[in-house]
Amino acid sequence: MKGRQGRIARAWLLLAVTLAGVLGSGCRAEPWTLWQQYAAKYVDSQGRVIDKQGGDRTTSEGQAYAMFFALVANDRPAFDKLLQWTQDNLAHGDLTQRLPAWSWGRTPDGQWTVLDANSASDADLWMCYSLLEAGRLWKEPKYAQLGRMMAARIAVQDVVFLPEFGPVLLPGPSGFHPTWNAWVVNPSYTPLPLLARLAQELPDGPWASMLAEQPLLLQATSVNGFAMDWAQYTVNAGWKPVALPGQKDAVAMGSYDAIRVYLWAGMTDPATPGAKACLGAVQGMATYLKTQLLPPAKVDDKGVVINADGPVGFSAAVVPYLQALGMEQQAGLQLDRVGATKDTATGLFGREQVYYDQNLALFALGWKEGRFHFDRQGGLSVQW
Repeated sequence: MKGRQGRIARAWLLLAVTLAGVLGSGCRAEPWTLWQQYAAKYVDSQGRVIDKQGGDRTTSEGQAYAMFFALVANDRPAFDKLLQWTQDNLAHGDLTQRLPAWSWGRTPDGQWTVLDANSASDADLWMCYSLLEAGRLWKEPKYAQLGRMMAARIAVQDVVFLPEFGPVLLPGPSGFHPTWNAWVVNPSYTPLPLLARLAQELPDGPWASMLAEQPLLLQATSVNGFAMDWAQYTVNAGWKPVALPGQKDAVAMGSYDAIRVYLWAGMTDPATPGAKACLGAVQGMATYLKTQLLPPAKVDDKGVVINADGPVGFSAAVVPYLQALGMEQQAGLQLDRVGATKDTATGLFGREQVYYDQNLALFALGWKEGRFHFDRQGGLSVQW
C-alpha cells in the first residue's frame, strides 16, 4: 500500500514539475530575431550603432532607438553597452550633466569624435523614456534616476513656451529660434505615449501640457492630412510648414521625418488622451492609400505628392496607423511589401537594407507581433 502511495506521490510530483516547465516556458517571449539580426549588422561590440549608409556615423537617435529595442527584447547586456557608449562618447562621460551630442563620426582629418555637439531632442526623449521603463521593468533604480535627470534637463534646455500656444519641444537647444518671434519644431519628435508617460512620472514638468497640445500641433501643421517634417510658429501668424533650417533651396515637405508621425499615432493606445485626434489630423495618408499601393516618399506643403515611391520602411511604418483606422486590407498590403523584400541571408528588409528602414520596421513589426505595446498612460508592456 505504501509503495502504491509512493508511486502516486511521485507521479503527481512529476506532473507538477512538467506543468511548471510548460507554463514557465509559455510565459517567456521567443527571442526577437529581427533585433538580433539588426544588432549583428549595425551594432558593434562596444554598443555603438553604425549608420552604414551615413558614412559609418553614429547618431543619438540610433543609440536611443536601439536602447528601446534592447529593452523590448529583454537584452540587458546590449542595453548597458549602448548606454555606456552613449554616455562615454556623446555626453563626455556623464548624462546627468549634459544631453548627448546628436552626431559622432570621422572628421576630414580622420579623427573619430563628436561632429555636432547640439543634442537632438527626439533622441533625448526616447532615451529618457527607455531608461524610465528599464528602471521599472528590470527593477533597477539607477536607470529610472538617470531617466528623470534627463527629462528634467530636456525640460530646461529644449522646451520653450510659445505665446498663445503653450510649451513645445524644440528639436535641439540651438538653431531652431530663427527670429525673436519664430520657432521651428519637428512634429514627429513628440510621440503621444512618451509625453503621457513623462506627464505621469514628472507631473510638475511641461509634459501634461504638451500631451494636451500635441493634437493641436498636428492639426495646425499637417497639410491636407499629411504630416510635415518641419513647421514654424510665428507670433500673430501661427503655424506653417517650412524646410529644415539652414538648408538652402530646400522646400517644406513631409518625408523621412514625418513618416514617424503616422507610426507613433498608430502605436498609441486608443484610450490615451488625444489619440483619436492625432489620428484624425493625419487622415491624408489614409485617403491616399485607399487608391495607391505605396506610401509616398515626399509630399509638398500643398499636400501634393512629389515622389510616390516610399521606401520599404515607410510601408512598415504605416501598418500600425492603418490598423488603428480599421484599414486591414491596406495594412496587409504593406505587410506583404515588407515581407517580400526580406533578405533570407540577413533577415533584414529592402535591396540595400537601409539602416533607417530597419529601425522603422523594428518599431512597426515589434508592435504588430505584440512584443510591446503602450498603455493609456504611455507605460511600456512587453512580452517577457
